[in-house]
Amino acid sequence: MKAKVRFILAACVLGLLMVGPFGLTALLLFLDSKDAEREAFAQFLLPRLPLGGFMTLIGFIGGVILLRSLFQQYVHGLSRMAETLRLMLGANRNFRVTPEGPPEVVDLARAANDLAKQRNELLDDVEAQIRQAKATVEEEKNRLAALMSELALGVVVCNLDGRILLYNSRARLQFKALAQGPTSMSGGALIGLGRSIFSILERGQITHSLENIQQRLRKGSAEPTANFITTTRGGQLLRAQMAPVLGRGDTAQGGAEGAAETEAINPIANELQVTGYVLTIENITRNFEREAQRDQALQSLTDGNRAALGNIRAAVETLLDSPEMDAEMRERFMRVISDEASAMSSRLDSTMNRFADSLKTRWPLEDVLAIDILAAAARRIEDKLKLPIKHEEEDASLWMRVDSFSLIQAITFLASRLQDHYEIRELRLRLDADGKMVFLDLIWSGTTVSSETLYTWELEPMNVGNETSPLTLRDVIDRHGGEIWYQREKAAHRAFFRIVLPAAATPDAPVADQAQHLHSDSRPEYYDFDLFAARDAEGAGIDLDRKLSELAYSVFDTETTGLQPSQGDEIIQMGAVRIVNNRLLRQEIFDQLVDPGIPLKPEGIPIHGITEAMVNGQPRLDVVLPAFHEFCHETVLVAHNAAFDMRFFQLKEDSLGVRFTQPVLDTLLLSAVIHPNH
Repeated sequence: MKAKVRFILAACVLGLLMVGPFGLTALLLFLDSKDAEREAFAQFLLPRLPLGGFMTLIGFIGGVILLRSLFQQYVHGLSRMAETLRLMLGANRNFRVTPEGPPEVVDLARAANDLAKQRNELLDDVEAQIRQAKATVEEEKNRLAALMSELALGVVVCNLDGRILLYNSRARLQFKALAQGPTSMSGGALIGLGRSIFSILERGQITHSLENIQQRLRKGSAEPTANFITTTRGGQLLRAQMAPVLGRGDTAQGGAEGAAETEAINPIANELQVTGYVLTIENITRNFEREAQRDQALQSLTDGNRAALGNIRAAVETLLDSPEMDAEMRERFMRVISDEASAMSSRLDSTMNRFADSLKTRWPLEDVLAIDILAAAARRIEDKLKLPIKHEEEDASLWMRVDSFSLIQAITFLASRLQDHYEIRELRLRLDADGKMVFLDLIWSGTTVSSETLYTWELEPMNVGNETSPLTLRDVIDRHGGEIWYQREKAAHRAFFRIVLPAAATPDAPVADQAQHLHSDSRPEYYDFDLFAARDAEGAGIDLDRKLSELAYSVFDTETTGLQPSQGDEIIQMGAVRIVNNRLLRQEIFDQLVDPGIPLKPEGIPIHGITEAMVNGQPRLDVVLPAFHEFCHETVLVAHNAAFDMRFFQLKEDSLGVRFTQPVLDTLLLSAVIHPNH
């Protein structure tokens, strides 16, 4: 029973106690007396009844005031104490009861605080023991997280329902979307703990690969893995390898239905079952494009040179078959051969420049800055050969796709041969480019080198001092799809070797920025193995029969131009965080300014701190709201005074086609329901 109802009942009882005895006594006397006595009693009482009623009313009011004071001090005070104790138990154990009210309540509050202090000490002791017991497990988890974060391939670990339990930084970069940062406005798939992998990859491919793995496990295969090629919604081509996560067959957490489902999915031995799978993902879009360009280049060379070769062959056969041909006719045929050969050479050069980066072999290569290769080669030459190195003009923006180790070996080998055979005293390095070709020059002064000498060096193993290599200079050049030649600068009395290599496309972001992003996120909260036990019914969405602690949440807030959405006010910023398995995921956030398309109200700027300059040029709501809708997909929305924010969303539903149908928790209403006495 509520305190207000109890107060009303207590006031009624007080009134009855004050009026009832007098009224009952008067009634009994009236019934027991005779007519004359009744008439005398009425004549005596009726004139004095207003005064008596007034005095009774005064007494009743005084009693109600006293009763209210007692209710405030004892009933409401104890109710507030009870709510505070519940807060201490469930939300903030460092919260304390304020000792106020009558002495008895104050003593009770102090006793409750003493008990809370003792409970904190016990909990601290228990938590210390738990931390000590979990130290080894946490250390192993941290090692795994650190290892996964540094892998060059994207790694995603899922349970059998496709819920993501772990992902590394490379996977996050591959699947980044607007919610992961201001530079990803182009969109893409979202990845996060507790999200479904099926929002990124095709469900049918995952299911088919799992079935193949199950079949191989039944046959006792030593490598129960599956590989497949898939595409993202953005059109990127991915190569994925799936490996099972095996564990003991514990179905207690999933109940009878979970056990039946697991048995249906995984009828292997009871001792070892598939509890999830690991996906290693590699973006092969660029490789696929290079393969297509390589084929195009080969087709271009074949089609373009077929006719020229036919003309040359016909001219040569004519010359061979007609030795008595006159000089003028012979000159004409020789000119045909020369012209066709020149055309073929020009066509070959054009194709090389156009398809330079696609003519590389399948040898594993990486994109590096060309000046970094020169700097590393210079350090190696000075360290190994004690040969001074100087740098001439270098284009710092040039990128090459090379195997840096073998290329540096090749440069060092050439420097070693020049020092051993021609005793050069200094070597200069130069970097230049022409079209899609990068020129790396090794320049020296003094003795010239013949082309035959260079040809001999190309076929020798690249041995420098006590370091040996099975590769030759020609191997390295060919594997990079490049070329090398000897050239002289007669005016400067210098000569140089020119290594020609195809240029690489400049990466979308500087390597330093990518490295900083990877290492800054090298230890994020990217894993939660407790989600292995989570079981989802396919297509069930948010299961409201679960405990609140088992649901996933998106806690959000908006900033607006004003407080009247129906009168034209607009959203100017949206922010949200995700809570999965009772953990706030600080890396999975949504934070985006919005251009409202209308002027900001000056009186609102001191409140939210957002100015016109901050929102100008930002994405409009028709871009941001769908991205936010995807960010909070399959989560419960949480906000303070959520009705205000949801009204802005509802007014945009028809125009943007985005509907928020998930449950909403309003902490403003919840606080009034859960803590009515505060």
